[in-house]
Amino acid sequence: MRHLSRRERLEYNKLQKRLRRLVGKAIVDYNMIEQGDRVMVCVSGGKDSYGLLDILLNLRHRAPVDFELIAVNLDQKQPGFPEDVLPDYLSALDVPYYVLEKDTYSIVKEVIPEGKTTCGLCSRLRRGSLYGFALNIGATKIALGHHRDDIVETLFLNMFFNGVLKAMPPKLLSDDKQNVVIRPLAYCKEKDLARFAQFKSFPIIPCNLCGAQDNLQRVRVKKMLAEWEKQYPGRIESIFRSIRNVAPSQLGDNDLFEFRSLSIERDTALHVPAIRAVNI
Repeated sequence: MRHLSRRERLEYNKLQKRLRRLVGKAIVDYNMIEQGDRVMVCVSGGKDSYGLLDILLNLRHRAPVDFELIAVNLDQKQPGFPEDVLPDYLSALDVPYYVLEKDTYSIVKEVIPEGKTTCGLCSRLRRGSLYGFALNIGATKIALGHHRDDIVETLFLNMFFNGVLKAMPPKLLSDDKQNVVIRPLAYCKEKDLARFAQFKSFPIIPCNLCGAQDNLQRVRVKKMLAEWEKQYPGRIESIFRSIRNVAPSQLGDNDLFEFRSLSIERDTALHVPAIRAVNI
């Protein structure tokens, strides 16, 4: 970590405590990490996953339960990817790590036409590789670095472009029920994680696939939310709270609430007074 001035040190200490408190609260609220868990922390080389690993390493020493952390990076064979950066960084930490090599980059570039969004296929390939590797190493939880802003953005992306009301849950059981995914940064703001990364001088590795796509719908949604937040401070937090405070009877999904069988419930023994017409 770079040398900090007194003012920066005070800011860093407050920020670090806030992030650790929010991560700890998310873990407790959703029972993310339990006694004896082997947690596979996915480290991409971005600010969020670096922050996630750093915070979890610190919390591990203070947690009331014993759990193991294993860092895993998926090398997708992107051209120019600095292969030594993450191994050098992880080697200096008190954590075992693996670098999983899968050439998903070539598959994405071959399948997706030039100018089209690559994120959908890329994320599916990446998820499949990580899920399989988690089984191989006996990981009981897979920790991803998605934060509060990612979750809110995904909510709007699904509403606007998929016609479904869903986001990224803080805790998820995979469809095949073989893996549990956790998002300990669910309560953390992106701007806090970005500032934390600056303080810690994490060796950030940019993504050559999605990072260069200016046409991403997510980029547009992010700009929309930023404008809302600027005009109405606290709006993103309010939207996030709504994800955790759902009223199924006030929506319209028949699978979540039995609208078809709704009927009035009255005591037939009660007498309704007669209504007398009055001439005016």
